[in-house]
Amino acid sequence: MAGRSSEITSFKPLLSGLDLNGRTVTFDALHTQHDHARFLVETKNAHYVALIKDNRPKPAAFLRTLPWSDIPLGTRSRERGHGRDEIRRLKAATVPHRPAFPHAVQALQIVRRRRDLRTGKVTLERLYSLTNHTAQDADPTRSAQIIRGHWAIEAHHHVRYRTFAEDASHVHTGTVPRTMASFRNTAIALARLAGWDNMAAPTDYYRSHPDHALDLIMTGS
Repeated sequence: MAGRSSEITSFKPLLSGLDLNGRTVTFDALHTQHDHARFLVETKNAHYVALIKDNRPKPAAFLRTLPWSDIPLGTRSRERGHGRDEIRRLKAATVPHRPAFPHAVQALQIVRRRRDLRTGKVTLERLYSLTNHTAQDADPTRSAQIIRGHWAIEAHHHVRYRTFAEDASHVHTGTVPRTMASFRNTAIALARLAGWDNMAAPTDYYRSHPDHALDLIMTGS
């Protein structure tokens, strides 16, 4: 996309031709727009999980003031990888009234505690989401799976945009950008199959040892 505004205006055209009946669409704070939520629910008969940040001050303030300390823990998971130990906790609550966001009926709080395995530094992050899923549609375990899937996709694109400098590419002709994206996706998949976790490491390694790149293909075959 040429800019952030074009990402927002491309939301509906991109999804309009898809059958989203009963599906769940997740999106980050940039796309947390009233029109997007109405489009998904009223036009596509879909569900959404929307990340709420300060670009939506009213629902953000609403979510922070919910009595989270009184709400029981819904689910907890722990994972080690990428040089850190991460514990994720999720709480879910049916909202007592509409939080200034269309069709929202459930609020989610995600707390991520990360410990750097090398330095021992601990960071704590609280994130909030709204969804039109009822507690019967998606319990805390299911909600955690949905959000985790969203983060996995974001992590994949982060590698393409940052590590592989996709945004800096000057290739814009015909189908070449799509082809290059396929090559990047293939490289990421092969590196993970070969046991690499941090994609910056194999990028540096194979840049310095291009003759070893065949090992990746042999591993993935």
